[in-house]
Amino acid sequence: MRKAMSCTLSVFTILICTSLPIAQAQENPIIDLTSPKAISDAVMVSDQVTVTPSDDPAHPGVIMNVAKGNAGYPGFKYKFDPPLDLSAYGHVKITLTNLMDKRTMVALRIDNAGDWRKNPWNTENIYLEPNKTVTKIVRFGYSYGGKPSYKLDSSKIIQIMVFTGKVKNDAGMKVRIDAIEPGGQPGEKPPVKPENVRIFPNEDGVILGKGVKVNDGKFYTRDVTTKTNGDGSLVIDITKTNKDAKLGIKPPIGLWNLKHYLQLNVAIQNSGKTPITPKIQMVSKRGNTQWITADAAIAPGTSSNVLVPFFDENNTWNGDNHKKSGPQMESNNVRAISFTTTDPKAGDQMTIESITCELVYADLPDWLGKRPPVDGDWKQTLDESFDSANINEKLWRIYAPNYWDKRTHFSREGLILKDGKMHMRLTKKRGHHNDDPKHERVTDYQVGFMDSYGKWVQKYGYFEARMKLPTAPGLWPAFWMMPDRGEETGPQWVRQDTGKGGMEFDIMEHLTRWGPYRYNVAMHWDGYKKGHKAIGSSCVYAKPDKDGFITAGVLWLPGKLVYYANGKEVGRWENERVCNQPMDLMFDLVTGGWDNDPIDDAQLPADFVIDYVRAWQRKDLASEVDGYK
Repeated sequence: MRKAMSCTLSVFTILICTSLPIAQAQENPIIDLTSPKAISDAVMVSDQVTVTPSDDPAHPGVIMNVAKGNAGYPGFKYKFDPPLDLSAYGHVKITLTNLMDKRTMVALRIDNAGDWRKNPWNTENIYLEPNKTVTKIVRFGYSYGGKPSYKLDSSKIIQIMVFTGKVKNDAGMKVRIDAIEPGGQPGEKPPVKPENVRIFPNEDGVILGKGVKVNDGKFYTRDVTTKTNGDGSLVIDITKTNKDAKLGIKPPIGLWNLKHYLQLNVAIQNSGKTPITPKIQMVSKRGNTQWITADAAIAPGTSSNVLVPFFDENNTWNGDNHKKSGPQMESNNVRAISFTTTDPKAGDQMTIESITCELVYADLPDWLGKRPPVDGDWKQTLDESFDSANINEKLWRIYAPNYWDKRTHFSREGLILKDGKMHMRLTKKRGHHNDDPKHERVTDYQVGFMDSYGKWVQKYGYFEARMKLPTAPGLWPAFWMMPDRGEETGPQWVRQDTGKGGMEFDIMEHLTRWGPYRYNVAMHWDGYKKGHKAIGSSCVYAKPDKDGFITAGVLWLPGKLVYYANGKEVGRWENERVCNQPMDLMFDLVTGGWDNDPIDDAQLPADFVIDYVRAWQRKDLASEVDGYK
């Protein structure tokens, strides 16, 4: 068994789980799978399932046979009355053997009593190669790869369930359950893989120098040698004249997380005898920055600072080359910082005195918030500044279905007007969806929602909002638009169909794992199933203004979309498939997303703050569908 241990590296604050041998509670089978009771006590959850004892003396156990059928989760379970007390342990371990010639999946689930809508259980999926045996554990409080999950009360386990997914092949599936045993220590946590550790700068933003050291083993070198000084500064000697000579500095473990910053300030001294012009590049899991070259050569014995921005404002995303255009570096997943010179020569030497992360503020254009970014005969059609005492329900619908997560319920209490701004707040508070006591959706997290569906639409124009993003982990705020063809066209799924000329615009879609200065822009069309199509970029960076807000906008013209961050173009797509249907406005703050951290209740409540929402229409594009309904 393994025990978690906290470690501190220099001035960095991290938590890493390290393997240490410890004593553990005596493991005994929860169910004796060699006993006849293992068969008689098994409760089938589908008529596709049968369980039989193994007839192989060398491999005793229970065999689960599942015939082809339509059951979603066929399997069997053992019930415990009174509840099973495993509070002396940290997990349940199962050993399984695949008796088929095809790969299969089996899940183990440990249940408490309670409302099924709260998912009062922990589950792990086990994938078995043909004729192979696998052992897997379900840790109490964790599910699906050791992610934090329902906080199971291990003293009150009411059932253990073994099941699979829908079986479609004629041969069915057949596995042998060799053992189900408790183990580990109470409160144990999954081990953290070193590559999943994130290193943050110290409180001054420093990641090297000024007393912060990086271990010598955390470099990759090509025709260079290094020496670390007592203050953490790093001496780089070029040993061979080679245009590819370089040094890469890696974090002490895992990756650097620089999500609260937007550039590096690198202090470099020429400690050699000839002038040098340094070049620096940031390397991340997804992609790299461009090489940044010092503004001028550094003379021997002198120092200079090189600023390395996380993104190039002139390198914008383009939908015609959507996978490779625009910024590619992920500031929360930085693998290394690389150094070379414009002309590496043997004998050149430079000292990296310090590397400091900095936040850069936006230089906003005068027109921002006052007009569209392009010339034309424009008229402002919407000015929502949240200055009234009450929510403008002529414009905003606050109750709606929640298609995006299973944790939150929408509530009026999650929309707070304060100081001329809308605070969309996510709180740990149990309640019914849409404040409807009869609604079957009841969740532990309350949040506000607003869209203009059925109340205000526009076809083409410029749309802009000024927002401050939340920083609590696990949140998914967005400013977006969806088609609304009008009540006369039918139910909501028809009105908002992203096919037939419709499209989803994600003007600002954010996952809080990324930090408050990076977001996603995207377009989705042709539904959300097999025909679904999408393009976009999740590496749009925006400098905050002096109050910490960013302003995102989209210019939508026939066959053309241009995205803006703080008045600067960050992406565009020109194509005849661009939406040609009226669209509404949407703001939400749900949880999850495709690249996020678990929710941390200790950092709630969290606010997505919206200062204003504005829209303009060009005179020649105006139509009778525009405006309030």
